[in-house]
Amino acid sequence: MPKFVIQRWHGYHMIFAMCFSLVLIALLSTYRWEYGVVGLVFFTVLAGVIYRAERAFRRDFTEYVSTLSERVKSAGQTAMHRLPVGIVLHDRDGRIEWHNPYVQEMVGRGKWIGMPLEEVFPELKKEPDDPDRPWTVKIGERIYQVIRQEEERLFYFRDITRVEELRQEIEDERTVLGFVHLDNFDESGQGLSDQESTLLLSNVTGAISKWAREHDITLKRIDTDKMFFVTRQASLEKLIRSKFEILDVVREITRQNKIPITLSIGASSWGNTLLERAQNAQAALDVALARGGDQAAVQKDEQLVFFGGKTNAVEKRTRVKARVISHAMSNLIRDSNRVLVMGHTQPDMDALGAAIGVVKFARLHDCEAFIVLDEENPSIERLVAAIRQHEYLGDALVAPDKALAWADDPETLVVLVDTHKPSLAIDPRILEKAGRIVVIDHHRRGEDFVKDAVLVYLEPYASSTSELVTELLQYQEKRLSMDTLEATALLAGIVVDTKNFAFRAGSRTFEAASYLRRHGADLMMVQSLLKEDLDQYVRRAELIKNTHILFGDIAVATGGDDEVYDQLLIAQAADTLLNMQGIRASFVIALRDDGKVAVSARSQGELNVQLIMEELGGGGHLTNAACQFKGMSPADVKSRLVEVLKENLESGGMEK
Repeated sequence: MPKFVIQRWHGYHMIFAMCFSLVLIALLSTYRWEYGVVGLVFFTVLAGVIYRAERAFRRDFTEYVSTLSERVKSAGQTAMHRLPVGIVLHDRDGRIEWHNPYVQEMVGRGKWIGMPLEEVFPELKKEPDDPDRPWTVKIGERIYQVIRQEEERLFYFRDITRVEELRQEIEDERTVLGFVHLDNFDESGQGLSDQESTLLLSNVTGAISKWAREHDITLKRIDTDKMFFVTRQASLEKLIRSKFEILDVVREITRQNKIPITLSIGASSWGNTLLERAQNAQAALDVALARGGDQAAVQKDEQLVFFGGKTNAVEKRTRVKARVISHAMSNLIRDSNRVLVMGHTQPDMDALGAAIGVVKFARLHDCEAFIVLDEENPSIERLVAAIRQHEYLGDALVAPDKALAWADDPETLVVLVDTHKPSLAIDPRILEKAGRIVVIDHHRRGEDFVKDAVLVYLEPYASSTSELVTELLQYQEKRLSMDTLEATALLAGIVVDTKNFAFRAGSRTFEAASYLRRHGADLMMVQSLLKEDLDQYVRRAELIKNTHILFGDIAVATGGDDEVYDQLLIAQAADTLLNMQGIRASFVIALRDDGKVAVSARSQGELNVQLIMEELGGGGHLTNAACQFKGMSPADVKSRLVEVLKENLESGGMEK
C-alpha cells in the first residue's frame, strides 16, 4: 500500500480536534482577547494547511488508481503473451476467436483466427470421459495437459512433456517378476537315450537363455522344469509386442519329438511389493497351466492377458489325479447333508449329463442331491422330459430360487459343472452365498474364476465334463450300478462335445465311453436325444445361407437384426460350416431370445478361436469358443470380429 495512504492524518478526528480548538480559543479570548486573536490566526493557518493536504491526497490517490489499472492491464497482457501456457478462445461454432502467441509455438506459425478448433487441434476431436477434468493430448512431439472452461469457451494447454518422460522412465524401470515352466518335461524324455535327452534339454535351455539375453532378462533355474526371472517393464512391453515368440521357438525345436516340450510363462508387474508381484506371477503361471500350457499369462493390472496357446493340451496318461479328486469328493459329500449341482446358463447335454453323474455320485454316499435348472432349451428338452419320468431324478430338478434358500447352509455342498466362471452360472447368487464350492470343468481357465473353491477339478485336455465325472465314478469304492438313463446322459454329453468322437477325443475319452456302455448306456437312446427338429434344420440352413468367406478360408455367417435364434442352433450352424470344403474356421453371429448377440466359433486346430473370442470378451477352447454381446446388432458384432481377425492375421497370432 502507498505511503501517503499510511501517513494520512486528516479525517473526522481532525474535524473534532478543530472544533475543540475553537472552543478553547473562545474560552481563552474571554480571559485575554490578545491570546484569542493569536489562537484564531494559528487556527486559520492550520485549517489552510489541512485543506491543501486534503486536495493533494485526493489528487495523488486518483493518479495512483488510474496508473495501477493501466499497470494491471499491461501486466495481464504481458502474462498472456509471455506465459508458457497456450490459451485459446473459441466461439459457439467452435471457431478460434483469439489465442496467445504460445499457441503458434505449439502448432506452428500461421493465421489461426477464424479456423475451426478441431482443424487446428485434431487431437481434441476425441472427447474425454470427464471434460471438466484435465486430460492429456500429444501435439507433434510434445505432450500437453488440456484444461477446458466450457462457460468461457476457453482451452488452456500446459506442456508436461518432461513430466511424462520422467513418468515413463519410472514406469519402464518397474520391476517385473515371472516364472518359466517347461511343460511335458518328464514325458518328453520317455523313449529317448540319455544322450538324446541331454541334447534336447540343452537345445531348449540354450534357446531360453538366448531369449533372456536379448530381452535383458535375468534368469535362474529353481527346479528341473521351472525357472524364475526378473526384468523391467520396458522389456515386458517388448515381449508383449513380440507375442512371446519364445513359445514358438521352443515348440519348433521339439516338434519332431513324440511329445514336444512347450513353455508356460507367468509374469506380473502388478503389486505394491515384490512379494505381491511374485505371488501374482505364480498365480498367472497357474492359470496358464490350467489353460493347457504353451502360453504366457501376464498380469499388468487387475486383468490377465494371454499370449500363445496355439496347441491343444497334451492328454495326461496318469489317472492319479482323477483318483485323488474322487476320494476328496467322497469326503466332502460325506460331510454334507445336501448337494446342489449347477451348470452354465443355457445348459447343454454335457452340463446336464455331468450334473446327473454328480447326483449319482452323491447318492452312492446316501446324500440327497438336486440339479439347479431354470428353464429348458431345445438342446436338452428331450433329456429333461426323460428325467421328469425317472424314478428319482425327476424329484432332483429344482428352481434356482429354491436352491438359493439352501445355499447358505454350512452343510450344503455346491458343485459347479461345465463352467468355472461365476458370471456364466445359472444363478451366480448361489455361488456368492455358498460356503463350500466344487468346480468340475474341461474349459481352459479364464480370468473370471470361482473364489475360494474347496476343490477344483479343471482339466483342459478332457473332451467334456461328462468324461471327467465318469472317471470320478470309476474310482468309487462301492460297487457302482447305473441305470440306462444315467449312463446314457453321460455318454450323450461326451458325444455332443466331441461331435461324435471327431474332435478332441483322446484315449481316455473312449475309455470313459466304453465304461458307460458296459453300464447300460443306450446308443439308440443317445441318437434319439440328439435328434433334430425339421424346423430347426430349416432355420439353420437359412442362417448358413448368409455366409461370407473372409481371408480365403474363414466363414462368417450373420443373422438378421430381427431374426432370433437359440444358442444350440447357432452352435450347430458353426459346426456345419466347419465341415465345408476349404474352411479352416467358422464364426456364426446371431441374435438370441434374451436380447444378446451370440458368436459361436469353431476351427480345426489351425486357428486358435479361443484367443479371438477372449479378445471379444468370451472364451472356450482352441477349436471351440464363444462370446456374447449386449446392446449391439449382429452387423456391429461382425464388424468388430473382422477387425480382431485382421489384427491377429497381420500379427501372425492366428497362425499355428
